[in-house]
Amino acid sequence: MKAISIRSIGALGAIIAGCLNTEHSASATGKRYPWKKNIVTTVFWIGEQPNGNNLVPNRISAWDKNWSRSYGGFDDPNPAHRSNYIPVKFTPRQNPFYCALPYNDKAATGHRPEAPGVVPWFKEAYQGPGISTCKDRWVAIRKGNRTVYAQWEDAGPFRTDYWQYVFGNEHPKPNLNKGAGLDVSPAVRDYLGLNGTDVTDWRFVEFSEVSRGPWSTLGENNTFVISDRKTRRRIGHGVKAR
Repeated sequence: MKAISIRSIGALGAIIAGCLNTEHSASATGKRYPWKKNIVTTVFWIGEQPNGNNLVPNRISAWDKNWSRSYGGFDDPNPAHRSNYIPVKFTPRQNPFYCALPYNDKAATGHRPEAPGVVPWFKEAYQGPGISTCKDRWVAIRKGNRTVYAQWEDAGPFRTDYWQYVFGNEHPKPNLNKGAGLDVSPAVRDYLGLNGTDVTDWRFVEFSEVSRGPWSTLGENNTFVISDRKTRRRIGHGVKAR
């Protein structure tokens, strides 16, 4: 029991320290990643077929050649076929709150030459030439007084090289979807109450800024799920050590 108590005290100390630093951290990250406002936002989904202004199938993503399979199936956007932000036919194996931005840090081999200089977290996130530093990054998206959190899972709409907008100060340039600069999943659409084409604000956030919500419960790629799993393992090891 002593081992458990020591661990508990350590965990409590970490929580208190985190709370004391939250306000400072939020202020710092807010300056590092300012809101990009009034961005035309469109809805896309895993398994979407080419039609209209959607020129490519969404069975694959910029970073996953088996995106539909990894997710677990077709992320049906029809509200009649959805419940609690997910399709009724299956439970997704990845976070249903996902989005796409028009930049891909990966090249055919390694990373784009500009990526180390333009992706703000490149150095800290780098895990080798074969792994994206952008995939799974958390993004805050707001409409009115509601804010949702989603993970960056694809590159688009239309462009995959637009770092001047994604990481810089440029506003999206005209394209086939009224200058759209952000694609969001049906779960994001439903949480914010968006139309098929709408206008939102967005910014990058650190994981420490992301509050729990419906975006924190599902997905093998979900930082919350991964973190909770590690915590359970630590607790389990503590009990065994008793």
